[in-house]
Amino acid sequence: MMNHSLHPRTCLFGAIAGDIIGSRHEWKACTDPQFTLFSKSSKFTDDSVLTIAVADAILNQRGYVEAIVEYARKYPKAGYGSFFRRWIANDGVEPYNSFGNGSAMRVSPVAWAFQTEEEVLRESEHSAAVTHNHPEGIKGAQSVALAIH
Repeated sequence: MMNHSLHPRTCLFGAIAGDIIGSRHEWKACTDPQFTLFSKSSKFTDDSVLTIAVADAILNQRGYVEAIVEYARKYPKAGYGSFFRRWIANDGVEPYNSFGNGSAMRVSPVAWAFQTEEEVLRESEHSAAVTHNHPEGIKGAQSVALAIH
């Protein structure tokens, strides 16, 4: 595991910058190719929080559930969906069969940390399944992780 020359924080900058830059366009499409990257309304969202949680779990050999619950509780107003908020309230006991894109949005640290395609596919499934245990939620995370890898 982790044989890359870049420091893990460096690898997270792109994911977090993209989240912050896109935050003000999340519910309103931007059609201007010359848009301002950062504005006063730009902010980090649940995607940044949970990406960092996944990285923390990998780097510190913690469980994904433990790290995700901890970070989500630290940043409760980051924009989580209703099912995720209920999952947090129940200590992340059982996945809720989501097939949404949340598992794909937080998976980039897996792509960086693991060496082989098999490891990336296996670990992205593990990171997704804590909430997004529907086959489509898992496939979404695996697709993104493999593309980044």
